[in-house]
Amino acid sequence: MKELVEVIARALVDHPDAVRVRETEDEDRLVLQISVAPEDMGKVIGKQGRIAKAIRTVVGAAAVREQKRVTVEIL
Repeated sequence: MKELVEVIARALVDHPDAVRVRETEDEDRLVLQISVAPEDMGKVIGKQGRIAKAIRTVVGAAAVREQKRVTVEIL
């Protein structure tokens, strides 16, 4: 799951080396935290949050296949 988010985020930004994805287990879910360079933040979020919503949708679909609950946070 972490690798999927990294690939998507690195494809969107100008500084792919600055992309960091941290994976933590919460009580009943997996939390993926994405951090990017400050100037790339808008590219990951998108206009009106559309890119962020798309990332969450793709990760959610992948999580259903693995029968997990996943939350994606953009820091």
